[in-house]
Amino acid sequence: MIPFFKRNDAPVICERAEHCISRSNIDPDALKVLYRLAKAGHVAYLVGGSVRDLLLGRQPKDFDVGTDARPNEIRRLFRNCFLIGRRFRLAHIVFGRKVIETSTFRRQPDTVESENGLYQTEDNTFGTPEEDAKRRDFTVNGLFYDIKTFSVIDYVGGLKDLEKRLLRCIGDPNIRFREDPVRMMRAVKFASRLGFTVDRASSKAILKHHADILNASAPRLCEEIFRLFTFGSSRAAFMLLWEYELLGDLLPELDAYIKESGGKKSPLWDYLGALDADAANEELSNGVRLACLIYPFFFSLLRQEERRSPNGRVNRQHVARRALHAVTQRLHIPKATLYTAQALMDVPRRFADSPTKGRGRRFLSHPSFPEALAFQRILLTAEKADHSCLDEWQALYAQQAGQRAQRETRDDTDAPHDAEKENSGTRRRSRRRRPRRATREIS
Repeated sequence: MIPFFKRNDAPVICERAEHCISRSNIDPDALKVLYRLAKAGHVAYLVGGSVRDLLLGRQPKDFDVGTDARPNEIRRLFRNCFLIGRRFRLAHIVFGRKVIETSTFRRQPDTVESENGLYQTEDNTFGTPEEDAKRRDFTVNGLFYDIKTFSVIDYVGGLKDLEKRLLRCIGDPNIRFREDPVRMMRAVKFASRLGFTVDRASSKAILKHHADILNASAPRLCEEIFRLFTFGSSRAAFMLLWEYELLGDLLPELDAYIKESGGKKSPLWDYLGALDADAANEELSNGVRLACLIYPFFFSLLRQEERRSPNGRVNRQHVARRALHAVTQRLHIPKATLYTAQALMDVPRRFADSPTKGRGRRFLSHPSFPEALAFQRILLTAEKADHSCLDEWQALYAQQAGQRAQRETRDDTDAPHDAEKENSGTRRRSRRRRPRRATREIS
């Protein structure tokens, strides 16, 4: 339980002794940004999902900073700062491969009615911390951590909702979801990832306005779809997406398959559950994730084609292309991801071969073998089949990987000696006297 209190008309303040956030859990580079801004006389808060996760005892993946400093003032304070964006400039402070996103507080833009729904006017007006909190999507994402007082500041009721494990929109959800339909997918993502319940008003608004999701750009939708796979929450996320009727708008063929194959008892949920349970889930490529999502639908099409074929034979790759095209035609999925998913549809047949002969040996040496092995393990888990058939493949692949590592080590050891011989030979050749060329006098 998170204790908090309110003083007069001030925001809810949770003092340092009353919450679990410790600076030892905050990224050192994020602390550098916060301290430098504060030392320069600016207000500097840790904002958004990082505060939420720290209060829940989770380790955040990203740390974002909010400040009253203007973008050009931030850039003058940090030599490793790059300003991005056209409408509203954000400061990206770069530490190696890490980026601490730092934004100036801004207020909620005005909303205008149009034929296609609601849209916002230019979102480039700076504001106060309170205005910045109220323009965010959900209350649990509107919390601030003050580096000067080490307290959590709550303008929107996020602490109460965090305690209740409730996901609630800031403001009227009907307006907020029409302003930006992708917020409906974000509600699904946070609810499934955190194990929260979406509040009744927001749930009703999603069911009412779910068709507006098609007003969002395809690249944004594609990005949010793949974010649903992270943190081992894909089964819960796609089930919520289906229950809120968003899946029918985004992937109608997959939605129809789920209804035909039993709804909540559809095999699809077993495959997504097996993907979530896989130990290497966070390291898997989007191609493997897409393959797990499509495979039950693909397998259903494959069985239909085999029944129609006179000899029971069909080209699996043709069926895979059909399944992927039907499911992904509304999303701008990168070609590399599509090709990976298509190739993985053939994995069960590949593992039917012997790993020590012919095609099996060539398959074992293919660069994509690790992904194929991970995908086959997920399929066997979903189908509750025996994994022992993969033991020989795994052992031989580990043996090959060990041999490659030894060769690389040996090559690295020999390389300096070869270079020394080559350089010494060059030096000896350079010492040889070259005969002088005869020159003709110029008269």
